Amino acid sequence: MKALQLVAPRTLELATMPDPPEPGRGEVLVRIRACGVCGSDMHYYLEDACAGTKAVYPSVLGHEPAGSIEEIGPGVEHLAAGTPVAVEPALTCGQCEPCRIGRPNLCLNSQFLGGAQGPGLLREYAVVPAHNVVPLPEEMSFSEATVIEPLAVLVHSVELAGLQMGETVLVMGAGPIGVLGVATAKIAGASRIIAADRIEHRLAAAREAGADAAVHVDRESVRDAVMDLTHGLGVHVAIDAAGKPDSINTALHCLRFGGRLVIIGIPSQQFVGVDLWRAMHQEISIHVQKRSNANDHEALDMLVRGQIDTGRFITHHVPLQEGVKAFEAVANYSDGVLKAVVEL
Repeated sequence: MKALQLVAPRTLELATMPDPPEPGRGEVLVRIRACGVCGSDMHYYLEDACAGTKAVYPSVLGHEPAGSIEEIGPGVEHLAAGTPVAVEPALTCGQCEPCRIGRPNLCLNSQFLGGAQGPGLLREYAVVPAHNVVPLPEEMSFSEATVIEPLAVLVHSVELAGLQMGETVLVMGAGPIGVLGVATAKIAGASRIIAADRIEHRLAAAREAGADAAVHVDRESVRDAVMDLTHGLGVHVAIDAAGKPDSINTALHCLRFGGRLVIIGIPSQQFVGVDLWRAMHQEISIHVQKRSNANDHEALDMLVRGQIDTGRFITHHVPLQEGVKAFEAVANYSDGVLKAVVEL
């Protein structure tokens, strides 16, 4: 089968991999038809590592996939060949303590498809457990379905933040995750949303997604904008989707007393200085997020109801043979790119 392989930093090659085995008990063979390019893919592509995990060469990236079931294994009764599906890329055991208490994203035996632990989904076929696929409505395109995985991440962000209707929100970083953060906060009932970034077309995307203010961080003070919109109180919730020391601390300083900070962005460095005195003085709650937590069905429901404008969100569709162009566009913030999808 064909696959897009990362063979060195900033170097992707179209390669031939062995076909996957026949699906075993409880498994399905999925033909991948589309896969989104994520920020964590870019860490491996640009930096040779992601969150301290070194890249393995060659490897296959991609963990926002959708496709169709080609074959079902023994014991799979609720799915059939030809069913369009999205694929959850984290293979969890279902038996460890985090899995048993409803925190499968913290599974002690998890294998994540999309980096060093296992090959990602920028390949033609994959065998996965049947419980890792989410059936799609027939009218949903495969490209549109790639939004399920990142949107599920933001659903979990709102859970962690405990966002209540009428509260105010700051989103630092208006890339794909940040823009989905704006949209999800709007759906959850936020009364005021401020987005901050330094890329003009991303700020425009944040406004289209529902941001009441979009702050260019190189030209304006994020804190001043927040205080103007919140009558000097600060926001209830800040979501950091940039993963930079400055963005994290700016978010912290924009929170009101008792505010909540959710960090989704992945820093490039292991140790990030955080103003803990400020957090202590205001009793700020800080949540550091790990992917989604079985939120795929909620994300799918939001897409089915048309609550996310995937037509505006997905800006680039690239065939597998030219997949490197998607990574280059995202790396260089070029051509107005927000979300790039590789189609197989």
